[in-house]
Amino acid sequence: MAALVEAEQLTKRFGDFTAVESLSLTLAEGEVLALLGPNGAGKTTTVRCMSAILRPSAGRVTVAGYDTVRHARTVRRLVGLLTEFPGLYGRMQPLEYLDFFGALQGIPAPLRAQRAESLLTRFGLWEIRGRRLSQFSKGMRQKMALVRAMLHEPQILFLDEPTSALDPQGAKQVRDVIAQLRAAGHTILLCTHNLAEAEELADRIAIVAAGRVLAVGSAVELKRARLGPPLYEIRFATQLNGLTHEVTGLVDVTEMGEGWLRYRVDAPAVTNPALLRHLARLGAEVVTLSEVPQSLESAYLDILEQGGGLATPRILEPSQSTEGLPRLVTSGGRFS
Repeated sequence: MAALVEAEQLTKRFGDFTAVESLSLTLAEGEVLALLGPNGAGKTTTVRCMSAILRPSAGRVTVAGYDTVRHARTVRRLVGLLTEFPGLYGRMQPLEYLDFFGALQGIPAPLRAQRAESLLTRFGLWEIRGRRLSQFSKGMRQKMALVRAMLHEPQILFLDEPTSALDPQGAKQVRDVIAQLRAAGHTILLCTHNLAEAEELADRIAIVAAGRVLAVGSAVELKRARLGPPLYEIRFATQLNGLTHEVTGLVDVTEMGEGWLRYRVDAPAVTNPALLRHLARLGAEVVTLSEVPQSLESAYLDILEQGGGLATPRILEPSQSTEGLPRLVTSGGRFS
């Protein structure tokens, strides 16, 4: 897939403070990429530079081939931005609000009315179009701000902490909308510090700290690179007895107890069926065989510990999956 957004050695300073330092990252067309990191990691500053709101101190960003400094107005037409705290005009009703912003964007009146109705219907807001925005819940306001960001049909959406400060119901509403957009093939940069949200919604995750990218890859790749191959648990109807030696000779057993054991395997699609066939021949009564979930949180905290406090991020070793996954690229330099 072609890169729709590309940051090359992006750096942003505010006086003596460096918010983003030599950050390089690409976002492919139709991809959802999450920027995941602690508060103050530089996520919001990165989004503002990518959306041509802030001018980089060094490096460059291109959106659909347009430089965000030399072609700032063009870039702003190509992107839709949802900020962490979207300012809505509380006295306006939804159609008034969208008509106002559509006019500012130069959308002809009939077209902006058509798009407003379509988007409000899509996100479940059409039936309450007669209310003032001040009467909307936080979740409804976030959806309204997302409708505003999509009104001019941008090529890419930048979503900065879209579920921040929302109650569980409001956060779920916004996540459902993002999932719908992902399914429809929209290109999205999701800026968040919510691990579960990033794992649920993103195709790839870029972990950032102190304005630098420490690692990037899918959730599966990140977990495998830091925590090792998938972990499985097998439970038997009786105690293992003499089966222990048979199993340990086939797989990498990590722990065991009475009637159960856990093991890691690089190619479960090949190894697990073979292991079950072998155990069946031995007369073992297998009750369950299941994958043990591995926490993205553990991988995330390990990456931050290894790279977040260093002047130069530790270069992590690439991980090659045996099941056809792409390589996990992790370094302080260029990511794609």
